[in-house]
Amino acid sequence: MNPHRFNDQERAGVYRAIAERRDMRHFLHDPVEPEILARLLGAAHQAGSVGLMQPWRFIRITVPELRTRIHALVERERHRTAIALDQRHDEFMQLKVEGILDCGELLVVALPDQREKHVFGRRTLPEMDLASAACAIQNLWLAARAEGLGMGWVSLFDPDALAELLNMPTGSRPIAILCLGHVAEFYPKPMLELENWASPRPLSAMIWENGWGE
Repeated sequence: MNPHRFNDQERAGVYRAIAERRDMRHFLHDPVEPEILARLLGAAHQAGSVGLMQPWRFIRITVPELRTRIHALVERERHRTAIALDQRHDEFMQLKVEGILDCGELLVVALPDQREKHVFGRRTLPEMDLASAACAIQNLWLAARAEGLGMGWVSLFDPDALAELLNMPTGSRPIAILCLGHVAEFYPKPMLELENWASPRPLSAMIWENGWGE
């Protein structure tokens, strides 16, 4: 018997949050309770990070006019992405890709400036700052699902334009716009699967042994 193991109910809750996490695009306008937001950000801040550099910064967007301008940046990139998709242009334009104007909370996650001083774990893999910040986002995502809140990760934006809009210092970089809030329901499957945009691949296709493709 493993003494460090959670009990059956606790383990079930962890696996349920993982299985039922969804990249949400549809939100109610209800605000997120401050105490819940604090818990979620606390969960994000407990993420593992290479060299304990904690390379995540959260910018909470509370000014409606700023939220509108961020939405405009995303909309601009949405059209550019549709053009790049060529034959799938029209199909892509029919997808709902964000809930920026609807969600209760809007957060921008960014990597800070002066990250180059963190060498531990990054000398040959400098992108581990991004990987560490992604762990924080995933913590927030799973905690939000456990709280009954939806979250959507929006990556359709020009990082330089968003950094300028938010007066970010040189060397910093926004990596995510997070839509967070109450939802009427969670998608039974990933939205892109429901919309027939893509199908998830099985785990068996992702696991090899002792070498690539083995």
